[in-house]
Amino acid sequence: MKILSIQSAVAYGHVGNSAAVFPLQRIGVEVLPVYTVNFSNHTGYGAWRGPLISPDDVHEVILGIEERGVFGEIDVVLSGYQGSDGIGDVILDAVARVKAANPAAVYACDPVMGNAKSGCFVAPAIPVLLRERVVPAADIITPNQFELGFLTETEPSDLDSTLASVDAARAMGPTTVLVTSVERPDRPVLDDGRGTIEMLAVDDEGAWMVQTPHIPMKANGSGDVTAALFTAHYRASGDAASALAKTVSSVYDLLQLTYESGQRELQLVEAQEFYAHPREQFAVTRVR
Repeated sequence: MKILSIQSAVAYGHVGNSAAVFPLQRIGVEVLPVYTVNFSNHTGYGAWRGPLISPDDVHEVILGIEERGVFGEIDVVLSGYQGSDGIGDVILDAVARVKAANPAAVYACDPVMGNAKSGCFVAPAIPVLLRERVVPAADIITPNQFELGFLTETEPSDLDSTLASVDAARAMGPTTVLVTSVERPDRPVLDDGRGTIEMLAVDDEGAWMVQTPHIPMKANGSGDVTAALFTAHYRASGDAASALAKTVSSVYDLLQLTYESGQRELQLVEAQEFYAHPREQFAVTRVR
């Protein structure tokens, strides 16, 4: 499998392509990374150095890849955070070119906009771009629950309303939706007092959910890892339940290892065996 991944890059830490590429490689995927920024670190630190890469320059890199004659071999175009509508145009153009060369290729979009705690942290034009142009062109989207509501102008909370919001998102164009963090008000508390969090995958075959203990930490880049692994597993098998089980297992173990380390940045390399050999320790429940 070959994935053209158009995302940000950082030298220190793991977000964007700096989070997605290694786990994909560790499960045997050939990745063609194209960078949209080249920062010293992610912006959550409040200070960073390095350049934004202009849409024209990003397009030139993609054009150079096309000129090598490999677009017909690309199975997936994957995109994450889109810092400007100009980058969105470049990504959509790349998707069209790849699909022209390989009609079986799919576009997987992680529609990064924000989260329930921080709110929307992208430029005002980005949600409109995603809602009106990018998501309709996608085959797979991987929003969190907040982003799902923002995209569909709904308020997903419990399972029924989240499923309804997913249906609204699928009506926009994508056939497959992974909701990466479902936090229901009635979600159970475990015997040891820990809360829980869930992940939901929906495609034409049905809807499946996995529940895990909630790990009390903010982990920049974990959504990028989740989107990459689910996309690769789903593209390889066509089985949403299996892709969900593998992805949840790998990401949970990555987060648990990071939490235990006391470090702020994902322990991405240290957790590599969890990508290559996911334990699949959590039950997958069909919810529709």
